[in-house]
Amino acid sequence: MKKLMKKSVITSLVLGLSVLSVPTLSQASLPTAVDGQSVPSLAPMLEKVRPAVVSIVVEGKRETRSSRADIPDEFEFFFGPDAFNNRRTPPRAFKGEGSGAIINADKGYVVTNNHVIDNADKITVKLEDGREFQAKLIGSDPLSDVALVQIEEPKDLVEIKIADSDKLRVGDFTVAIGNPFGLGQTVTSGIVSALGRTTGNSDEGYESYIQTDAAVNRGNSGGPLINLQGELIGINTAIISPNGGNAGIAFAIPSNMANNLVQQIIEFGEVKRGLLGIKGGELNADLAKAFNVNAQQGAFVSEVLADSAASKAGLKAGDVIVALNGQKIRSFAELRAKVATTGAGKEIEVTYLRDGKEEKAKVTLQSDELTKTSASTLLPALRGAEFNNYDDKGIKGVEISSVEKGSPAEMRGFRKGDVIIGVNRREVTNIGELRKILDSKPSAVALNILRDGSNLFVIIQ
Repeated sequence: MKKLMKKSVITSLVLGLSVLSVPTLSQASLPTAVDGQSVPSLAPMLEKVRPAVVSIVVEGKRETRSSRADIPDEFEFFFGPDAFNNRRTPPRAFKGEGSGAIINADKGYVVTNNHVIDNADKITVKLEDGREFQAKLIGSDPLSDVALVQIEEPKDLVEIKIADSDKLRVGDFTVAIGNPFGLGQTVTSGIVSALGRTTGNSDEGYESYIQTDAAVNRGNSGGPLINLQGELIGINTAIISPNGGNAGIAFAIPSNMANNLVQQIIEFGEVKRGLLGIKGGELNADLAKAFNVNAQQGAFVSEVLADSAASKAGLKAGDVIVALNGQKIRSFAELRAKVATTGAGKEIEVTYLRDGKEEKAKVTLQSDELTKTSASTLLPALRGAEFNNYDDKGIKGVEISSVEKGSPAEMRGFRKGDVIIGVNRREVTNIGELRKILDSKPSAVALNILRDGSNLFVIIQ
């Protein structure tokens, strides 16, 4: 569970997402008979949904850094007090637990958080009925903390139905299911406390969370947040807590956002992030007054990039975007997250205010060419490298855009600017094709690389 420091501790959890369909109730039928009397109960709904919720156990190795505390005092004289600070140590084995939700029973797809499976070499999925399956990573998006894994040889699974999270309202009832502290499947309930929340701790990530007061703790990450119909509305991801435990403030990735990313991973093997092409910030009272805007919330556009999707749709600096596809936009951070996870090439409707008047525009999102795919999701030997799709002068492949110093990728001899054009004599033109070949788990991998105009092979046993 990762921790981000603010005025309080924001702790990533471990729950999951659901995307397809499971036997569900058409309405929330809560009354049930007890001693001849009708009393409210979630049990009938949960009996249908719980088989689609899984516990995830991961094993792998992770690099650590030594500190001064690792140096015996008697040796400090020889090396100096700072000699070993932040020094890399050999990777250490780790084991972790989280949660997830089955979104496709036939194919065995399970959605969870990226931080649940990050650096995992082995993924085990445990069902409510006690069965265990091995699973493999299909793809992930660290910036939104969503990952998709696939159960190997799935049999007699149950899937969960995904709801339209854009229809949520503050005050709607919620139920969280997960595996807190490794105790096993646990159910808690609450309400939607807020929508479009950001933690303010992620400069690069995409946040537009559902806030709930359902009890969520370590191990719940990746598990589902559901409504009273037993439908997925979000993936439990993080909490705010001064001591690492439940404090009644939990965050979940909306199901619509997660579903967009999952479908891209299934289709392309990676996330094709959408790009609107604007810069801006949050609307405040002073900006609203200066630009004659009758609104208190929205995304203020300070700049429209040339030849961008926004420019082609007629958006201008000074506009205030207040809705996306008819759904209210509360902040620039919420707009950024929804656009980025919608996907390149998709058409959206933007509602904005200009000179006191409301206008609408259809915008076809462009591709964010700066989007990178982590090499750790492709091959352990390439950890520490980042990939981009490459297409230049008639040559297509997968470019290594950066290599972390001291990483397995650097130790293998990979360099920034290397372009992978083939694997085991099979042509590779994009990250999706590379992933499919590596998913077949070949006994040896020979990467055909272009480097400084030369053609070479790197063999990985």
